[in-house]
Amino acid sequence: MSLVKLSIKGISYSQTQNGAYALILNEVDGERKLPIVIGAFEAQSIAIALEKEIKPPRPLTHDLFKNFAERFDIVVKQVIIHKLVDGVFYSSLICERDKIEEIIDARTSDAIALALRFNAPIFTYKNILDKAGIYLKSNSADTDQGAQEIDDVLSNPETFGHEEESNQSGDVYAKHSLQELNDLLDQAVSQEDYEKAAKIRDEISKR
Repeated sequence: MSLVKLSIKGISYSQTQNGAYALILNEVDGERKLPIVIGAFEAQSIAIALEKEIKPPRPLTHDLFKNFAERFDIVVKQVIIHKLVDGVFYSSLICERDKIEEIIDARTSDAIALALRFNAPIFTYKNILDKAGIYLKSNSADTDQGAQEIDDVLSNPETFGHEEESNQSGDVYAKHSLQELNDLLDQAVSQEDYEKAAKIRDEISKR
């Protein structure tokens, strides 16, 4: 399976639901976006890594991991988002020490926070992007509307990642038919409401 390189577009958040954030990844050589719902701590850690000028007075957990790894000559070479099950993304850290490569399982939010700190590239498989990627149309919704509608989703942060929780993520759409879900998905994408689109997409994928 071919790998597709991703970049970080940004992080969106809900003003009314505490701890609800969405990390938006860009397809580097394409137009698709991959939205991943994450928790507040991981969102903060990723945001700090993106803002190079912000230096916490004490190392955050991901900074501590990087310091520990560097002390023992361990380098994170790349991150691969390798699986999507019931709306939960699974990732691997590809690490190297003494020219020996190791693969370590990680939550996607943690893996991306570390990738930023190691300047490591982020990849996913083409079939995952085909399944979960969405197209965002420009100038199709204003910022205020997008900020308001973000609160319709973000109910199941990826960072908590338990299958029993992820199975509840599409309950609000369970009563809709597949055709209705596809219509709702098209509407959400046209409004650039990618968090809502991600939740609808997950319900469609489960069926």
